[in-house]
Amino acid sequence: MDDSSIADVVMHPVRLRIIQQLGGRSLTTAQLRAALPDVTQATLYRHVATLVASGILSVVEERRVRGAVERTLALGDRMAHVDQTELRAMSDAQLRSAFLAFLGDLSADFDRFVDSEEATLRDFVGFGRVPLYVDAAGLAAIQSGLSELLAPYLSETGDAGRRRVSLATVLVPEPS
Repeated sequence: MDDSSIADVVMHPVRLRIIQQLGGRSLTTAQLRAALPDVTQATLYRHVATLVASGILSVVEERRVRGAVERTLALGDRMAHVDQTELRAMSDAQLRSAFLAFLGDLSADFDRFVDSEEATLRDFVGFGRVPLYVDAAGLAAIQSGLSELLAPYLSETGDAGRRRVSLATVLVPEPS
């Protein structure tokens, strides 16, 4: 496994998009290509290889399809989450770049939603902003509670009526 920092590996916009597609599910490389049609096949495969080598993605299945090997991918053991230590180690430029990649991908998801002809999707959209007044312990309690609350919804179960939605959270401290 590559020992590069998670930030060094994940900060590329295409890699970030791949990771976001896989969150909570397994996809074949063909499904990834379909989900990211603006990324060329060669570029996608190169970035998938980097993510697998770094342990951020893992190959959970391989099968032969018309003489080629199709891989099914999932988030790996390192879990593509940039923790507080990694965030503190980033330069200002890296942090801005990571946040802009996050916003860009979120915006692209929103554009696909708006452009969709599926009327029922509007039942699943929402966005808002609320100020919180917390200290480090309070924030840790909120994050722990959210993890516990969201746990039953983080994987596909095949239940009728459930659909994949993207829940994005952003914590931006206001300077004093």
